[in-house]
Amino acid sequence: MESKGHQVNFGKLKLFINGQWVESESEKIYQNFSPTTGENIGEFPSATESEVELAIQSAQKAFQKWRQVPLRDRARMIFDLRAAFEDHADWLAEILVQDHGRTMGEAIGTIRRCIENIETAGSALLLKTKGEKVNDLAGGLDQTLLWEPRGVFLIVTPSNIPMHAWSSYVPYALATGCSVIVSPSEAVPACMDAVFQVMEKVGFPPGVANLLYGGRDINEKIIAHPDVKGVGFIGSTAVGKQIYQQAAGLGKIASINGNGKNHVVVTSDVDVEDVVESLMRGCMGMAGQRCLGSDNVVIIGDIYDALKKRLIERTSAMKLGSGFDPDSELCPMVTEAGRQKVVDFINAGEKAGAQVVLDGREVVVPGFEKGYFIGPTILDGVTIDMEIAKHESFGPVICLMRAKDLDEALDWINNKNDYGHSACIFTPDGKTARKFIREADVGNVGINVPVPQPYAFFPLGSKHESAFGVAKSRIDSLRLFLEQKTVTERW
Repeated sequence: MESKGHQVNFGKLKLFINGQWVESESEKIYQNFSPTTGENIGEFPSATESEVELAIQSAQKAFQKWRQVPLRDRARMIFDLRAAFEDHADWLAEILVQDHGRTMGEAIGTIRRCIENIETAGSALLLKTKGEKVNDLAGGLDQTLLWEPRGVFLIVTPSNIPMHAWSSYVPYALATGCSVIVSPSEAVPACMDAVFQVMEKVGFPPGVANLLYGGRDINEKIIAHPDVKGVGFIGSTAVGKQIYQQAAGLGKIASINGNGKNHVVVTSDVDVEDVVESLMRGCMGMAGQRCLGSDNVVIIGDIYDALKKRLIERTSAMKLGSGFDPDSELCPMVTEAGRQKVVDFINAGEKAGAQVVLDGREVVVPGFEKGYFIGPTILDGVTIDMEIAKHESFGPVICLMRAKDLDEALDWINNKNDYGHSACIFTPDGKTARKFIREADVGNVGINVPVPQPYAFFPLGSKHESAFGVAKSRIDSLRLFLEQKTVTERW
């Protein structure tokens, strides 16, 4: 676990099954490429059917023992996991820069979010699983509510937040006494390999946590297995719906986090400079590949031209480059396919009548000419009837929109797209903010913040087409992993 910089090659990755690193027998071997350089940085296998079966058997066997481990001992191991993440935080951040492509500052922030989830899982285990009891409910009758772990779960993590998504489910599953099989995005395999290297140091019992590559090819097999009780998923709504339908059809439970189409509303009485700096984080952070990021910037009143002018100036000056360069502000897209989707989004906006007032489609970054970069892009004159106003760009794109008043902006947020992930407003007026909080029909609201990121001890409260299932992620995932049991006693 040494610092190796962005030239590292991860070699051929292994599976992690029953506490052992396993050389896969699969003939399906995929290549891993650096988003920053476009160069090959390793390869990884798609697990075979027998390897999938072995992982499920190992997880089921481990669950029967792990669930019996005393609560305080499980909690102690979760806090040992937190310590291991602290000890290896810099190394994990470097892996994120190498495999995902984000800036070092963004990577360090992600590891902090992971640590917050781990410590919340340990704390929640001690505080949220106590159950309830009522004595003398009737003559000589007592009743108790108990919480029990459900069993083996599949955890599917996406390309944009691989480590953060892992931490939004896995620590909670392990804390409650469940076991897991983690299936990461094929775009960032080294990120999960690194997480499991850190987990291995904690000494969890064999089979409690298993790692398989293969994506959709293996996910359906895992969900269909009778020993698997459910799934936690973060990714696209389209794939999430397929997983949700499969799980529901089999009588299993799921927590599904999907796409969003997030808005930032700006009122005319704000400080332009402050808002522009906030929009850099909200719209350009992680190159726009963030589920709580925004691309629709809805401006109310006569501040439109001034805000547009300053946005163009500020975004034009952003430095693109390697995440290991401390001056880099904008990272590449995770994949070339993702970069092309953003280009297609911009093309569609231009065809629909939006004006490209800042164009990042043809950007070339010296020294990283083969990287998956797309420069900051601003589309002016976007109207609510355009398709780009209804679906997320998932890239460093700002869609500027004029609204006549707050009611119109809220109508767009609530009724003109299918999602309900997040919405933010910048305003100095408390009455306006209160109206926005009460009327914005989304799960995460921001007031004078660019990204309404709930801390780990709050759920990610998405709605509508942005989320499905029995529970949200983070602390709310306890409801995914724990089953209720009532005991009625008379003595």
